[in-house]
Amino acid sequence: MASRQGGPSVEEMLGIGSLPEPEAYAATVQRSAVEPQPQSPAKNRTPEDPPIRDPSRYAQTDHLRDRLTQPGRYISLPIISRAIETGQLRWNSSDGWRFVLTRDGVEFVIVVTDTETRSPVVVTGWTEVVDDDAAARSPQWTDTDIETIKLRSALSRHRESLVPDQIQPRAVCEPFRIGRHSVTTEPGCRDVVCIDCGGRFRSKSHLCEFPCSR
Repeated sequence: MASRQGGPSVEEMLGIGSLPEPEAYAATVQRSAVEPQPQSPAKNRTPEDPPIRDPSRYAQTDHLRDRLTQPGRYISLPIISRAIETGQLRWNSSDGWRFVLTRDGVEFVIVVTDTETRSPVVVTGWTEVVDDDAAARSPQWTDTDIETIKLRSALSRHRESLVPDQIQPRAVCEPFRIGRHSVTTEPGCRDVVCIDCGGRFRSKSHLCEFPCSR
């Protein structure tokens, strides 16, 4: 498969710019949740109301901003912007809504809410491989990218469970972060291994529960 080196980025392929900083962002930059205010634009909105399609209106949680800096997430501000503008709208499994943008066999899932905060907020985001053949043919994704997305998805779908059988087929040579650990795995290995502390894990809950000793 072709490497991403020298190839176009997702942003270049989509022809989009960065998500503008909303005015409301100044009030939320250091906070992952904001108490609703009496004059909030969300005051008259219900959870069933479709979310706003204007990316410039959205602030970002600290949780999201941390994810934007992590290797192996593949979520960026331009991707978030395009997903809000044109992505498929889905009801989130817990609360709020999802904007879903599908490109090159991969879904970019962006979770938002705008009824419990002073402004619309992008809560989190992740990627999922939904078409193996399309992802494999795309110059955007390397083998490691695809394996990383699949491994992260398997760990997240079964957060509290040990998933050695779903780790075993994966081959991830470039470390990606879960919790405080930077992990890799090899084909046939039933654990992910932290390259910093040497810890071996079989579930996302254990990765997030135990700090890296380095």
